[in-house]
Amino acid sequence: MEVVDAVSFHVNGKAEVEDFDISAVVHPEPLPPIAAAENGDKQNGREIVLGKNVHTTCLEVTEPEANDEFTGDKEAYMASVLARYRKNLMERTKYHLGYPYNLDFDYGALGQLQHFSINNLGDPFIESNYGVHSRQFEVGVLDWFARLWEIKKNEYWGYITNCGTEGNLHGILVGREVFPDGVLYASRESHYSVFKAARMYRMDCEKVDCLISGEIDCADFKAKLLANKDKPAIINVNIGTTVKGAVDDLDLVIQTLEESGFSQDRFYIHCDGALFGLMMPFVKRVSDFIDPRITFVANVGVLVFSALFIFVGGKQAPKVTFKKPIGSVSVSGHKFVGCPMPCGVQITRMEHIDVLSSNVEYLASRDATIMGSRNGHAPIFLWYTLNRKGYKGFQKEVQKCLRNAHYLKDRLHDAGISAMLNELSSTVVFERPLDEEFVRRWQLACQGNIAHVVVMPSVTIEKLDDFLNELVEKRSTWYRDGGVQPPCIAADVGCENCVCALHKLSVLS
Repeated sequence: MEVVDAVSFHVNGKAEVEDFDISAVVHPEPLPPIAAAENGDKQNGREIVLGKNVHTTCLEVTEPEANDEFTGDKEAYMASVLARYRKNLMERTKYHLGYPYNLDFDYGALGQLQHFSINNLGDPFIESNYGVHSRQFEVGVLDWFARLWEIKKNEYWGYITNCGTEGNLHGILVGREVFPDGVLYASRESHYSVFKAARMYRMDCEKVDCLISGEIDCADFKAKLLANKDKPAIINVNIGTTVKGAVDDLDLVIQTLEESGFSQDRFYIHCDGALFGLMMPFVKRVSDFIDPRITFVANVGVLVFSALFIFVGGKQAPKVTFKKPIGSVSVSGHKFVGCPMPCGVQITRMEHIDVLSSNVEYLASRDATIMGSRNGHAPIFLWYTLNRKGYKGFQKEVQKCLRNAHYLKDRLHDAGISAMLNELSSTVVFERPLDEEFVRRWQLACQGNIAHVVVMPSVTIEKLDDFLNELVEKRSTWYRDGGVQPPCIAADVGCENCVCALHKLSVLS
């Protein structure tokens, strides 16, 4: 493309912008192709299906006409585009099931802050010279999570991240700095950001096998530990895996480390609790959620189950706490909490953070975060929701999600559809729909022969019924002539949860 020089230089050295001819630099060009999946980009022999090329639907940025400032045509055009976009968002929100985002929130009261460029650059606990910040909100949020995970104010350090990935990048980076020659261990079903961290930091990484549930296989973990027993261990523990919502057994992981000869000064554990890290603490607390398999008795205004833990499927929720030998925990703020922008919380031990910290004169603060500039609006949104809901509010929402997830799993089985729901989880895994248009319509997350619905507080029984009714109707056409059969997903969910022709009898029995 020809380069257009839009600047002329005068003899006095002053630069002056010439008239800018937009037609001189705007040329129609072919749309860039989306890279095709390579041979290795397959899951269970299935080619990975990529989304549409956004260049085909992008909203072009156009230059205003010379008289736009007088007629207001440009403003009217942009207003119409935004109105259509808002309508599209409302429609797509109605059909959102596959990703772990809570869309049920109202931050209208915070609209008054949109006119400010709030930036928390630097350390959350040390003010920068930049005065338009929200550190007082950020530290308040961090203290709330510190109480949740049982670590004293003077013993932790943390910050509000831009997303769960940044929390993982930071937690694993701390582990790498504490143990520069350490080996990173993560189950195969860990979030892709964990393996991204290994590549970015040039770390040796061992992928550990999983149980059918998606939980880390500690037998394989032990074998890999023993094969690298001369090097420290940096472990990513999943508090809810991405696809199946499986919760790694933190206590068993610690026990495995100890049995393999790793003392606490030779391992670092990062807990990726992107979604379930905020749900797990409330699964076992006093609540109005009563599993239909459990009966409680009431006495003259005093419920005898007030001192009992809530159990789901007979398994007690594992406790994530800094009273155990863990190094860091991260969660996402835009998932279970519900926030209009991606964000997250990362907390580690104060004793570890010095290996990352450095004073920055330009900021008049310290730097120990991944990002430089940090969204100062996100802490305010989190602070607002935590104050409105509190521990009791989140507890009720967890119970609602668990009830609705069990409802969905049971309805799928009743309809003859293979499905699995892990204990302590609200992620319902089921057979992948045959039609990709149906997948896109309901915004389902798929992997190989399976898809999942993540039941969030914004997912109602009515929405689940609409989804189920449409899925059952579609399946009646997909598999009508018998030429195509529903997939067998026993390898993904276990024979007891698969109702394909081969395994149907075992489930019904």
